[in-house]
Amino acid sequence: MRYLDPKADLTFKKVFGEHPDLVISLLNALLPFDKPEEEVVSVEYLPAEMVPENPLRKNSIVDVRCKDARGRQFIVEMQMVWSQEFKMRVLFNASKAYVRQLGEGQDYELLQPVYSLNLVNEIFEPDMEQYYHYYRLVHSERTDKVIDGLHLIFIELPKFKPHNYSEKKMQVLWLRYLTEITERTRQAPQELLDNPEVKKALTELEESAFTDAELLGYDKFWDIISVERTLIGSVKRRYDEGLRKGLAEGMEKGIAEGMEKGIAEGMQKGLEKGMEKGLEKGLEKGRAEERLQIARNMKQLGMPMEAIAGATGLTAEEINAL
Repeated sequence: MRYLDPKADLTFKKVFGEHPDLVISLLNALLPFDKPEEEVVSVEYLPAEMVPENPLRKNSIVDVRCKDARGRQFIVEMQMVWSQEFKMRVLFNASKAYVRQLGEGQDYELLQPVYSLNLVNEIFEPDMEQYYHYYRLVHSERTDKVIDGLHLIFIELPKFKPHNYSEKKMQVLWLRYLTEITERTRQAPQELLDNPEVKKALTELEESAFTDAELLGYDKFWDIISVERTLIGSVKRRYDEGLRKGLAEGMEKGIAEGMEKGIAEGMQKGLEKGMEKGLEKGLEKGRAEERLQIARNMKQLGMPMEAIAGATGLTAEEINAL
């Protein structure tokens, strides 16, 4: 038996976009519900394409979109290639789904939360150990103070490791389903086959369940992903090279400018200090000559040695030498 990869666009939408029981199980397993009464009981699929009322506005297409009996909306996305723009796209799509709940004249009290569940097949937070990232509007100091509305969940699939099967069992099973089942899988793990919902999802991945046209589209999807990764990798390499080159040139220029500035400042300070010292020495020499001239004049006038020494500060030997 040969399985197809559940992360591909075709298979993911087939499993979770056509089987309400499976998407309900996935949502209850992966969404941050604190109480059993918060769990999803039934869903109604909504159009995956959110066409704007104004044709000049941006169109939005997601993998799976549905709502439950309470009016809560759920967006599920499988993202194979990570980019920083994806976070903005998630926020944009969730916000659009949230604001489009109300028609003109309807009360804000009718608004229901929107949950955006995003499964990412790349690591985008390398400095964090956890694979589960939950974003919502909370008070910066009191995280128990929450503005309910948008719930954004990102899961880094490559970080997932099934350490504990008993804790959050269904979360572990669904994440194992997404990370362990590939085209190379010939025999699914027994733990996955033992669960009725996951077993049903595995059956949907059997190659025999797809037409030749679907298989052709499946292969084309992986070709597109390969090209996209190559392009993103190339852009990233050019960015890194440009960054390194710019940094090196900047450091070199900065060192040269710093040395030039340092030399100029050193010369300026040396000149100022030299002028100051020269002026000081000049003044001192001038004062010494002035004392000698005063002493000569006083000596010619026949004034006593003690008076001359007291007035000029010269010693008796210096006065006699005049």
